[in-house]
Amino acid sequence: MARAKGKVRLDLLLCERGFFATRSRAAAAVMAGEVLVGERRERASKPGQQVSRDVALALVERPRYASRGGDKLEWALRETGVEVAGRLCLDVGAATGGFTDCLLAHGARRVVALDVGRGLLEPRLREDPRVVVLERLNARHLEPGALPFAPSLIVIDVSFISLRKVLAPVLRCAAARFDCLALVKPQFELGPREAPGGVVADGAARTRALVEVGRFALSQLDVSVLGFAPSGVPGPAGNLETFVHLAERDRGGLTNEGELVAAAERAEKRWQELRGEGARDSDRSAPPPVATRRDEGARRAG
Repeated sequence: MARAKGKVRLDLLLCERGFFATRSRAAAAVMAGEVLVGERRERASKPGQQVSRDVALALVERPRYASRGGDKLEWALRETGVEVAGRLCLDVGAATGGFTDCLLAHGARRVVALDVGRGLLEPRLREDPRVVVLERLNARHLEPGALPFAPSLIVIDVSFISLRKVLAPVLRCAAARFDCLALVKPQFELGPREAPGGVVADGAARTRALVEVGRFALSQLDVSVLGFAPSGVPGPAGNLETFVHLAERDRGGLTNEGELVAAAERAEKRWQELRGEGARDSDRSAPPPVATRRDEGARRAG
């Protein structure tokens, strides 16, 4: 496809304007929903989006953590009551490190930050002695020997792949007793017909995605499904993403189809309550930018 005249990739322009030092960092920020484009400050979701060279660009307000993912995980920790302090953790799909940042803030002893990409993790986390960085490693091919320890707490945030494809190899690396909080992204669990434009707008479809992941965990992984917890923060395109809480066998929790369905429906209802309250729903109105750039030489972020 011919490139539009006078246009450039968004991730390249972000680097040219001084927002980010590398394209990989810029792309990660776009995928995390942290870049606003145009005078209307629309949230971008594709690093390769073609934009005019003079388009207005802005970053959303810097979150407490390395990315909005940290806020998502904090919601899940609050909703599930999972304790982090003193635990050995594995962050699958670490990217810029939102989950890793949140785990450290809650007292994790050590965190393995694993990602198939390279150079995405925020420098301050990369340099933290509590963090072990594993890059260019596909979670689908993860083996216990690749980790320096057996994690008792696993958190997962993967994109463009079904969560079901990574759960088995990841959980084989877990300690005998463990908790796993894995983010279910309905757009990657359901077919394209149910996610037009990459967004699953139907609550029944989102519920079904949760049930399918829970059913898979019970039938194929021989683990406990303790429940579902909303992330509290919609994805960049507006998807409502929910964590599934898994643990070692015999921890109780949901044991049959009826219980899975009821728990998934409660999670969807909880999401609607949160959206009604406006809790963390930053996609309903664009948040104020912390910086805008039209000229080069501006401060570099990250």
